[in-house]
Amino acid sequence: MTSAAEPPVLVETDDQEAVTTVRLNRPDNRNALTLELKVALRDALEAVADDPSVRAVVLASSGKAFCVGQDLREHAEALRSGEDGAIGADALSTVPEHYNRIAMALGSMRKPVVCAINGTAVGAGLGFALACDLRVATAGTKFATAFAGIGFGGDSGLSGTLAHCVGSSRATELLLLGDTFTAEQARDWGIVREVAETPEATDAAALALARRLAAGPTLAFAEIKAAVAMGTVSSLREVLEHEAAAQARLGATEDHRNAVDAFVAKEKPVFRGA
Repeated sequence: MTSAAEPPVLVETDDQEAVTTVRLNRPDNRNALTLELKVALRDALEAVADDPSVRAVVLASSGKAFCVGQDLREHAEALRSGEDGAIGADALSTVPEHYNRIAMALGSMRKPVVCAINGTAVGAGLGFALACDLRVATAGTKFATAFAGIGFGGDSGLSGTLAHCVGSSRATELLLLGDTFTAEQARDWGIVREVAETPEATDAAALALARRLAAGPTLAFAEIKAAVAMGTVSSLREVLEHEAAAQARLGATEDHRNAVDAFVAKEKPVFRGA
């Protein structure tokens, strides 16, 4: 358990930049996901998603690892908690109650999310990172799916998001074999945007990206996120119809009209999310 003085998740908001950082905070345990941490992370992300004053989000972590996935000691206890040898009810309910909601909060948030991956990211930790929109990783970071090694399939949306990033063939290989891959491979495969030299540089790069996005057309960003997610699973006709409807919505916004006027006047546009 995390002490009262050290909450499992830290939330920091820069009101001037309209950027909130949500930070996993079990550094001594490599941010392994206990029930306490999962609940705190889910609630923090859902609250940030609903906060209109926040225009961009950074998902980060304390310590030398981003997240090593489920705390397997706690999971083993949950598996044994049922009566007469049955699997404990809480052991698998965590997927819909926590993992799914965390991934949905990240992936469907109507504002951009940047992930600062400061070290090892495996299992659900990798899934959470892939649910974000942009990622920066520290040199030397190791990634792995890890699920098959404990007789599991995948969760946190990893089965879809990994395939969308690297293609179904490589995603299948990584899920079946569980081989580790490096930050540099992740960059080459398009999983991460940038590899920074230190965890501090990773945090700084992610925050700079979030600030840049927060100053941009957040209403358009929300439509872009939805369209890209739809485009990975929909027909061209459906995507075209969705894009047309989105452009109609955005065309009626002050952000769009003001940006067009600024372009004509050769001025820098100011986006207010309206």
